[in-house]
Amino acid sequence: MKVEVRIPAMLRRLTDGAQVVTVPGATVGEVIENLEQEYGGIRAELITDDGSIHRYVNIYLNDEDIRFLEKLDTPISVGDTISILPAVAGGRP
Repeated sequence: MKVEVRIPAMLRRLTDGAQVVTVPGATVGEVIENLEQEYGGIRAELITDDGSIHRYVNIYLNDEDIRFLEKLDTPISVGDTISILPAVAGGRP
């Protein structure tokens, strides 16, 4: 099945400027692998060499952070949306 993936501004250079793309996959991890096939270089922005999600990236399935679900093994259902969000940090001490 295909899922809608919302792409943050910082990664749109890899999707030819697309804010939303549609990619197949049964799990979040499969969707990311299929994103990589279509938009080379995006996986490295999301996933570390050891296969975990970068600390500075948040991936949501609908309204749930996948770190609190099954991480990259989180299953996809019809109508789901994945949102990739850069982590926001900083501010004044």
